[in-house]
Amino acid sequence: VVMLGHEGRRLRSTALSALAMHISADPFAKVKTLIQKLVERLLQEATDEATKKGFCDTELGKAEKDRDFRFAETKKLDIELKGLNLKKEELATEAQMLGDAITGLHADLLEATTNRDEEKGENVMTIKLSKEGYLAVKEAIAVLKTFYARAGRAKVVLTQFSPIDEAAGSDAGFDSAYKGQQERSKGIIGMLEVIISDFERTNRKTEESEAEAHAEYVEFDRTAKSDIAGKETKKALDEEDLKTTVDTIATKMDDLKTAQELV
Repeated sequence: VVMLGHEGRRLRSTALSALAMHISADPFAKVKTLIQKLVERLLQEATDEATKKGFCDTELGKAEKDRDFRFAETKKLDIELKGLNLKKEELATEAQMLGDAITGLHADLLEATTNRDEEKGENVMTIKLSKEGYLAVKEAIAVLKTFYARAGRAKVVLTQFSPIDEAAGSDAGFDSAYKGQQERSKGIIGMLEVIISDFERTNRKTEESEAEAHAEYVEFDRTAKSDIAGKETKKALDEEDLKTTVDTIATKMDDLKTAQELV
């Protein structure tokens, strides 16, 4: 203040003199002002620092939260991929097994059909032959019975021999009526009747066997075709599910890669 007054007088400067007088009136005013400004600046810096720290803490918290989320997401995706790969293997294995089973069922059905056709052909032929044999023997018995019935009533000399008499070398005389070998014919006719019963039994048993075999084949055919249809449907569903699983694995792998890059 003294220096300002001295310089004001020396330089004859009214401004410096007025300033010296103003300062001399309140010597602590400038100091107060400087202190006030310093305090305000320190408060502002503290506020700015607090704001900056708060911002950094907020951003750091967000970054940590995002990192934790990405880490959790990565872990979750890794678990999901393990499950999907296991499902993929199971579906592929099951589809392969179903395909093998379907092939086997088709082969079994074809073999059963071939065997059934052959068996049916044999049974039809057996039935046909047994019926023809039955009719032939039946006709032969009827002829023999008619012949011997007439011969038994004959009153005149016969010059014709029966097949049985011819085979026996009979020599019919002319002294009495020829009546054939009546007693022997009974044995022949009895034997033919046994043969007829054999034909009847063969025909009956073959027809029963054919009906049973046909019923068994129909049941097998129905069951096999139903089984094939069911397995084909399941195989198609597995293959569709497998394709979806493969696509999902590819998507999850991309998501995992992205999540790992962001951790």
